[in-house]
Amino acid sequence: MNKKNNNDNESHKHEKTQPDNNKEKEVKENLAVEENEHEKIHIMDAEISDLKDKLLRKAAEFENYKRRTENDQFNLLKYAAEAFIIKLLPVVDDIERSILHIEGSKDIDSIKDGMKLIFDKLVKLLDDQGVKKFESKGKPFDVNYHEAVMQRKDENSLPHTVIDELESGYLYKDKVIRHAKVIVSEDN
Repeated sequence: MNKKNNNDNESHKHEKTQPDNNKEKEVKENLAVEENEHEKIHIMDAEISDLKDKLLRKAAEFENYKRRTENDQFNLLKYAAEAFIIKLLPVVDDIERSILHIEGSKDIDSIKDGMKLIFDKLVKLLDDQGVKKFESKGKPFDVNYHEAVMQRKDENSLPHTVIDELESGYLYKDKVIRHAKVIVSEDN
């Protein structure tokens, strides 16, 4: 019996060590899983940090782009007339030379001719830019193009017809930039 007891004790010992081995193995596996999870967390933290850095850089780039665009738009508006002014300067030079010439000249016809040339040059410049004078005299009064400054009876005109133009009207491309100031015929 003694032998049997010993065998029982041995098998009991063996049973006890096996669960201890299982627990040890389980603990090691848990440690490995935890270590793996810590490694994943570390990798994710690095990715988050990298993404935050990229986001901050993109936000800064966007702010710089926005500031540059606003500055470009401001300068575009501020200097929008520059090309037109450069084209206008020769006309100003011609007027200046004419004024100097007028003081010493007694020939009125040459002064008239010079002024007409300058005026034609200016009208062509405006035309090239899309500015056109529109005719009003003899046409029906239209509030989109005309500003009536007074009315007058005129036997030769239909009612509400422009009979005289005090100040010319101008279109810029397809938009009225200055209404013509006109005198309109009254009802008969």
